[in-house]
Amino acid sequence: MAILQIVTYPNKLLEKKSKKVADFDERLWSLLDDMYDTMVEADGVGLAAPQVGILEQIAVIDAGDENGKIELINPVLIEKRGNENGIEGCLSIPGIYGEVKRASFIKIKAQDRMGKAFILEASGFLARVIQHEMDHLNGVLFTTKAAELFDEDELETIEG
Repeated sequence: MAILQIVTYPNKLLEKKSKKVADFDERLWSLLDDMYDTMVEADGVGLAAPQVGILEQIAVIDAGDENGKIELINPVLIEKRGNENGIEGCLSIPGIYGEVKRASFIKIKAQDRMGKAFILEASGFLARVIQHEMDHLNGVLFTTKAAELFDEDELETIEG
């Protein structure tokens, strides 16, 4: 397992759409493992392939809940409900945070590392993380959706 370099803004790669994954092979499995290790090492809760320089529809998530490690390949949003505002940050935009409105409930269809399709329903924080990572796959950064941006000092003041 390797720790990958995280691509940071203003690298234009972060604003490009990713292509669908067609090959579910050892290269993919190794990438998924390396992405997960990279995310954990960086103290993140989600990481999308474009953030490590690969324009493919791949994301790994571990929101610290009962779902544990989630691997999403070729995810598609099939339902969303409700809205809630929340503070987000991003491993590719260190030190910047923003208040972003997201759906409070989502249902997605994705594939696992073997190519098998599955449906996942999520709400609250997990739904927010999934939507954030899926935005990365479409070249969308949270800063373009944020009502307001903060640096770390301002965030500490907000969070009390």
